[in-house]
Amino acid sequence: MADISKVSTISKQVIAEVERAVVGKRALLEMMMASVLAGGHILLEDFPGLGKTLIARSFAKALGLDFKRIQFTPDLLPGDITGGYIFNRVKNKFELRKGPLFANIILADEINRASPKTQSALLEAMQEGQVTIEGESLPLPEPFLVLATQNPIEYEGTFPLPEAQLDRFMLKLTVGYPNLEEEKLILRRRRERRQDEVDLREITKAKQLLELREAVETIHVDADLENYIASLVLATRVDRRVAVGASPRGSLAFLKMARANAALDGRDFIIPDDIKRYSTSVLGHRIILQPEYWMARSVTDDVIRDSIEKTPVPVIK
Repeated sequence: MADISKVSTISKQVIAEVERAVVGKRALLEMMMASVLAGGHILLEDFPGLGKTLIARSFAKALGLDFKRIQFTPDLLPGDITGGYIFNRVKNKFELRKGPLFANIILADEINRASPKTQSALLEAMQEGQVTIEGESLPLPEPFLVLATQNPIEYEGTFPLPEAQLDRFMLKLTVGYPNLEEEKLILRRRRERRQDEVDLREITKAKQLLELREAVETIHVDADLENYIASLVLATRVDRRVAVGASPRGSLAFLKMARANAALDGRDFIIPDDIKRYSTSVLGHRIILQPEYWMARSVTDDVIRDSIEKTPVPVIK
């Protein structure tokens, strides 16, 4: 098993390699790397053309993992992503033909365009790490990570993700537009390399990544910080603006992400800032507002900010 310093070193090498393809998104890449270490799925919600697919492909390459992209459409069927049994006329028997879900990193592009029936097949894969074909449960390769994308401005022909599926994503992140200098750097790099693709090298492999995850599990969590996480999540449930607050899965996401963030910093213990950093990313998609607040996008952020301000921060020696 790797030690924490090795986790930090390799993780920073992976992020640096991805930054060769993705310009100006250091904080986002750190959060995504932490989620990879924590073993959590990621939902990227942002406008088209901001590099969501590029980020997913770059991470897969730098991590040395098998990568598959699935374009979700309304006519996509569960069997299209899980695979199925095909009759082999030569051998006179049915053979399993595995679908694209049998990979380490899955890019579920425009996930909200698929029907609920297809989304339910993905839900089993995300939660159980397996798929069921013809009544037989087949394990997916480890590690298994879903990076899903959706467009926040286009709703025609889409099926909003149900709360149960949203809850399976450890983080919900946005990419954001580059600033002027970053966009100029994007243009210059593309001009200089004379091709669209960026050749990235593999920093690690699947087996080593699993060892890094084992090391993250050894990071110490003080009892006062566990109480802080529980109190923070509870605050979202008692807020008058909230119909349904964050679930215990949200508390576990805080714990896992805090440990992973500490590992990125090379620490074998967590601090309150490890928890606060991921408050919006962990809680934002897990809070259901009262109907009168549905049209106000900023209310969710207000609830999270108020929960942090009202929850006493423990002093850790």
